[in-house]
Amino acid sequence: MNTTLDATKIPKFKNQLVIPPVYIPNIIKDPCTGRVISHNYVIFINQFKQQILPYGFPATTVFGYGGNVINKKTNTTIYNFFNAPGATFDTIRGVPVNIQWVNNLTSYNPLPVDPTIHWADPNELGMVDASSVPYFPPGLLKAQFPIPIVTHLHGGENNSVNDGHPDAWFTAKEDKVGSEFITSIYHYPNQQPSATLWYHDHTLGITRLNVLMGLAGFYLIRDYENPLDTEGKFFSDKKNEIPIVIQDRSFYTNGSFYFPTVGINPSIHPYWMPEFFGDTIIVNGKAWPNLNVDRCQYRFRLLNGSNARFYSLNFSNNLKFVQIACDDGYLAKPVTLNSLTLAPGERADIIVDFSSFSPGTKIILKNYAPAPFPTGDDPNFDTVGQIMQFNVSCFKPLKSYIIPAKLNNIPKLVPNTPKRTLVLFEVMGENGPTEVLLNGQNWSSPTSEISLVGSTEEWEIVNLTGDTHPIHLHLVGFQISSRQAFDVEKYTDDWITTNGMPPLDHPTITLPVTDYLIGDPIPTYANEIGFKDTVRANPGEVTTFLVRFAPQDSDGTSVKPGVNLFPFNPSLGPGYVWHCHILDHEDNEMMRPYRVTLNKD
Repeated sequence: MNTTLDATKIPKFKNQLVIPPVYIPNIIKDPCTGRVISHNYVIFINQFKQQILPYGFPATTVFGYGGNVINKKTNTTIYNFFNAPGATFDTIRGVPVNIQWVNNLTSYNPLPVDPTIHWADPNELGMVDASSVPYFPPGLLKAQFPIPIVTHLHGGENNSVNDGHPDAWFTAKEDKVGSEFITSIYHYPNQQPSATLWYHDHTLGITRLNVLMGLAGFYLIRDYENPLDTEGKFFSDKKNEIPIVIQDRSFYTNGSFYFPTVGINPSIHPYWMPEFFGDTIIVNGKAWPNLNVDRCQYRFRLLNGSNARFYSLNFSNNLKFVQIACDDGYLAKPVTLNSLTLAPGERADIIVDFSSFSPGTKIILKNYAPAPFPTGDDPNFDTVGQIMQFNVSCFKPLKSYIIPAKLNNIPKLVPNTPKRTLVLFEVMGENGPTEVLLNGQNWSSPTSEISLVGSTEEWEIVNLTGDTHPIHLHLVGFQISSRQAFDVEKYTDDWITTNGMPPLDHPTITLPVTDYLIGDPIPTYANEIGFKDTVRANPGEVTTFLVRFAPQDSDGTSVKPGVNLFPFNPSLGPGYVWHCHILDHEDNEMMRPYRVTLNKD
């Protein structure tokens, strides 16, 4: 019988931080003009062993993305390189990217696939009764094999055919495919502004498993017309620009990942848990790493890649840092902080200056976010309360660059359609939630969010649950307007009286929240003044944001309802989704389809 590994026995800061290598594209040029037409890639998804824990501990079985890469540190090419998380796509605005995704996963899933929730189901088992699901391992073998995957570019402005729709999955050799599968070759126009995006698996009902096994990585878009992206203009050397993805995991003593095998309501869902919280922090695929830093500025592209854990980050010496970008690009202006909270799926680019520290100074990046967030248990400082260590070198300080006072022109969005009021709801069982819903509806309910291209909508997210939910929209970014408290108990009672007890099999009736509001609105935080694609919707609050169904940097005078400014037709294909980015919630009904139309219905 395998036993779990005590996280307190794992030495910290023995691993050195791995800086993700960069995929090498096949550059396609026009034979007549020499102009670059596209950057093409073939990316494989394989299962393999990786040393995540410090040496002396067993290696871990992971899923990872692979291809030809260049090691940024040594400037050498590595062929057929696989890693979890995957290597980085370092792309150029205006140069389209084509990726052939290849599923090479031919073994049984090493994590428990719960066939009682709505999932990809390549063997067409249908809705399985919990009583017929055996203990894991081995689980229900026809659910454990084959393993479907589909990749989503999180934050990308892409046609829905290339968006990684949850039902566009495919198994090895594409022997079995989902109902919305069209192609495994994805085209990304790359016409949006520079940003720290990321790619990850998005398969219906098993995203939490595939991402935990390693299927995630960075996708950077650079705009070399923007001085902030040009070497020598502001940030002198890309070697001091480091993507950092923070994730939490748990392990067995044999090095394999531990994941819960008994759900909180096992008579309904034998394996599903509302949230997975690991007891070990891994950064760029290494447990509690160390990074030796020069005495200079660094740009860290931070990503919370965890299933459910939030991170409230600060440095052990209370070092201040400057945030310059959020999810979908640069902020309006830099914001000086000494702490930063990131929900699953959120990104933040920060500038940290180590130039004033004495050689040999050791600084720990800490986490003080409760789990579940925001009212759960405080983190154990001996384990998940620590993220990684920075060890300052003995070299003389290098030049520090002045961060521009203005970073981006953020347009003022004005809604021109009726407001959308949408609730977050938990269906409770004997021991806790049995499913989590958006607006009282599940994944298979008819599409209710239908948006006209070019329109600007105001979305109100009314959180009736006890947790913060990171709400993510595909295709478009948005601007956060405000958060405001409301009378949760009264609104919940009245909403159920109006609509019935979820899950609902009929369209919902909007219940305006205006008469239930308490106090004054909380203005947008300074480090959220930019385009976001993931927003923290806090319990007991109405979170309001503005969504414009047009490219992020569209000329405001050109954006009009019914006018399509995307370089593709967003009404074609399977459509888009919006969902909670707590992956355990997303996998059990907290995801809904939405469509973009070219004409008013």
